[in-house]
Amino acid sequence: MIRTMATATNTLSQLQNQIDVIGNNLANSSTHGYKASQANFHELLYQQFNNDKADAAPRQSPPGIRYGAGAVLGAAQMNWKVGSLQMTGRELDFALTEPKQYFNILAPGEGGEQTIYTRQGNFYISPMDNGQVMLVTGDGYPVANSAGLPILFADDATGYSVRTGGILEVRHTDGTVEAIEMGITVMERPNLMTRLSAANFGLPENLADLGVTQQDVLTELQGDARNRIGMENQALEASNVNMQKEMTDLIAVQRSYQFNARAVTLADQMLGLINGIR
Repeated sequence: MIRTMATATNTLSQLQNQIDVIGNNLANSSTHGYKASQANFHELLYQQFNNDKADAAPRQSPPGIRYGAGAVLGAAQMNWKVGSLQMTGRELDFALTEPKQYFNILAPGEGGEQTIYTRQGNFYISPMDNGQVMLVTGDGYPVANSAGLPILFADDATGYSVRTGGILEVRHTDGTVEAIEMGITVMERPNLMTRLSAANFGLPENLADLGVTQQDVLTELQGDARNRIGMENQALEASNVNMQKEMTDLIAVQRSYQFNARAVTLADQMLGLINGIR
């Protein structure tokens, strides 16, 4: 009975973690550029119990019983499918239409400025002191160009559009059009990335311990490779959370939680009966 209680207790804590994953997906179902997470269970170490093979009464059952110690939640995997496009009619809204392509964002880090990656393309204009403006995210972080520098242009801009190759075109009052290459990176191995927030990702700190380099994980689109960039203007990518699937998974997890909680209760009752034997 004690082993039964330990097995059920181990599984209960992991089921709670899965509920947290599902809850996070549901909470971000309206977050632009959000990618849903999915976690699967793996069996914990199990023990082999060999059946008694007495000569007087040989058993007809299988030669052994494998008894596990519960289940553990495996590493969460990201769903990298492209979400549906939502047309906004706003000139500074951009949606990437190819999977695993991300905008480059400059954000503060422990060792100084670092590059993070997002598909949340609702950008804004932040005025500077020198008659220029900077393209920033909703959090105020600069959007990087293909050279890894903040995107800056004169503050007399009258319109914005994007063309093939991830080129941002800025129209000015004098009729000139400025072309700026937006920094776009492909995540070759996205499941190695660290989720920094709902829609932002960064390189893991232990990249060397994983046996890979930054070049193995990320590919910056430069030169002819920029023709691979798929971008839609005046649109945003919606979350790829499947509400029906998440609710179905939530019901299944709740049923599993109830089953394991009941197992703990029954084991406790059986121990009480044994302790009450005189």
